[in-house]
Amino acid sequence: MITVSLAPYGSRKLLLFLAAVVSLIAASCFASSSFSTVNTTPYDRQMTRIQPVLCASSHGPKQEVSLSLVNHWIENLRAIPYGFSKEWKTPAEVESGAAADCKGKAVALYNLIHACGADNVRLVIGKRTWMSQKTHAWLEWTTTTGTYVLDPTINWSALRAEHLGGSSYIPLYAYAGDRKYRADNSSTFAQNNWHGQRSAIASAPAAR
Repeated sequence: MITVSLAPYGSRKLLLFLAAVVSLIAASCFASSSFSTVNTTPYDRQMTRIQPVLCASSHGPKQEVSLSLVNHWIENLRAIPYGFSKEWKTPAEVESGAAADCKGKAVALYNLIHACGADNVRLVIGKRTWMSQKTHAWLEWTTTTGTYVLDPTINWSALRAEHLGGSSYIPLYAYAGDRKYRADNSSTFAQNNWHGQRSAIASAPAAR
């Protein structure tokens, strides 16, 4: 009989390994998160300033928004210098050319898509990666060809959601018009991390 000794690895290394496995399993659950409608979220007070933007009527008849047009908007917003703001900026403030953070850029992109009549887009608040210490904002856009993650702070184009894996873009809450959502599989994750994030949403830094 062959025996294997675990002693050389040490109990600390084993614990770290087990923690990593648990984290990866949790991340996989987050990847398949679905949203449930809720009456309130911890971010409602912050969202007051841009609620009129989320609930604004489209400027014309509903139409199919092309991926190339969305990517063009993402490129324009990505080119705006990054600068953290405690409060949510309006699209007009972001498009003025001054620095903007993930919150402002996501809302500006939401406004552009929604203005074309698209009603299949959500403003999402969550974690850029499962290791992120601060929250991030992006859009989730569902089309006839699939669901895309739109992040004009970090990326230069739309990303297919199914290609991202389970360890990035982990949703916590979302907004669409006057509707509010909570990511079902992320509720415990959100509750455990909310106590350290009661100030305004902090963004991940701009991509290097």
